[in-house]
Parts: sequence; C-alpha cells; structure tokens
Amino acid sequence: MIRTLSLVSALALLPATALGQEPSEDALNAKAAEAEMAMEAKAETPQVGLPNGAEAPVASFVDTAGKTQTLETLAGPKGTVIAFVRSADWCPYCKKQLIDLEAAARPLAAAGWTLVAVSYDPVDILARYKADKRLSYELLSDEGSAAIKAYNLLNTDVKAGSRFVGIPHPAIVFVNADGYVAKTLREEGYKARPAVDLVIETAEGL
Repeated sequence: MIRTLSLVSALALLPATALGQEPSEDALNAKAAEAEMAMEAKAETPQVGLPNGAEAPVASFVDTAGKTQTLETLAGPKGTVIAFVRSADWCPYCKKQLIDLEAAARPLAAAGWTLVAVSYDPVDILARYKADKRLSYELLSDEGSAAIKAYNLLNTDVKAGSRFVGIPHPAIVFVNADGYVAKTLREEGYKARPAVDLVIETAEGL
C-alpha cells in the first residue's frame, strides 16, 4: 500500500523549505510515522461502542427479580459478557439472539464468564420473556438507557418521541474481571448478530 505524507505533516515542513533548508530524510520519516500513528489510533477507536482497553463505565441494572445489579455483583472469575439488545418485546432479531445465546451460557460459565443481556425494556417484560423461553442467564433492565449511553451504544438515529428512543446498537461486550473492555463484537446493521460459536471462542481466548 502506498503511503503519502499527510497535509499537516507537509505544512509542518514548510518553514524549513521556505528558508532553503532541505529537510533531512530522518525528519521526513519521523513526520510520516507520526501522521501514520495518528491515523491508526483514530481507526482503532470505534464510533460505536468503547475501544478495547477502555475502563468499563460504572453502571447499574435491574434483574428480573427486581434486584439492582452491577458488574461487580455479576462478574464471573474472568468477567462479564454483556449482550446489548434492542428489545425482548418487539424486536424479532433480538428475541432470536436471546434464545440462541442460551447455548452459550454454560460454555461461558465454564470459561469463567457470566453471560447477561441488557435492554431498555422494563423488568416485567424481561421477566416474562425469560420465563417463557426458560433462559438460564439473566436479562437486565436498563430503563432510561443510562448504561447503553455510557457504553457509547445508544442509537441516535431514532426520532425524538418514538417508542424506540433509548435502544442500543446491538453489541456483545466482554468486560474483564479488572473492569476493562476486553473485546466488543458487532455486526453491520441490526439484523445480523455475532454467532454463538464466535462468542464462546472469543471468551475462551481472552
């Protein structure tokens, strides 16, 4: 791949060339490397979600029993796998994902991770869905979407006043036992979700 010097780097060299001084090869290489690092750092920071290594936000949730939970109370020995979903009430893709993730609950626990799912749904909706589908892992209510916002997953394309205000971009976030984001899995759009096998493999590799 051909790499070119950024405009900022080129402008930084103007004073020397204006004085008739030819910039050294080392100076050119240093400027090019600096520009490349800046571009790579920007590329590694996702526009949706938090970057790997970011400290997980302090957040609280309400479980299906009505009890307030935090990552500290939820985490397994390795950490917590959080599936952010849009709704267990009206989103068919989320409902399917929640059912599919049941197959991941035990393997994740065996690998030291606690699996939970988070949505903006009220507790009663989540409790009913969990019971109906006999899910073994916990569904957590983030009514008001405070955690969804803190994890930089809020879907801001939703029109004000819509019943969908507060939904997240679907994502699976691995928060390690030290309280840092270890990995985030996402697919383009809202219909496709990370495969269960990939979720398990990712957890086992962290």
